[in-house]
Amino acid sequence: MTAALWPLQQAVVQTLRAHAPLMALVSGVFDEVPENTPHPYVTLGSITETVDDAHNQRGLEASVVLHVWSKYRGYKEASTILAALDAALDRQPLAVAGFTDVSIAHEQHTQLRDPDPDIRHINVSYRVWLTRE
Repeated sequence: MTAALWPLQQAVVQTLRAHAPLMALVSGVFDEVPENTPHPYVTLGSITETVDDAHNQRGLEASVVLHVWSKYRGYKEASTILAALDAALDRQPLAVAGFTDVSIAHEQHTQLRDPDPDIRHINVSYRVWLTRE
């Protein structure tokens, strides 16, 4: 089975970058954050895949982790960005090259305090189910 890692990453990042309400809140959505990028922003974390075949169909179940980074005092800004991520991804259509029957749902999120006391961080994971074309 061919992994969906790269096409899934491309689909998620493109979907987020095309979501105007999210992009109005952040300086960008990044795989690798450019130096001197102002907060807040969203980064792609890990993608984990598990084979999820059915009788005559080849499939995958994946977890996509995203990170929200903010310097706002408290979690209000990061939580607002999380809501925009959900509006863009949770139970929304997602076109992943080479796959059909793609569905995505918010799985969990965690508020974290960074070692830098000025930074607030929320990591969020989305569960994705995909069937190979």
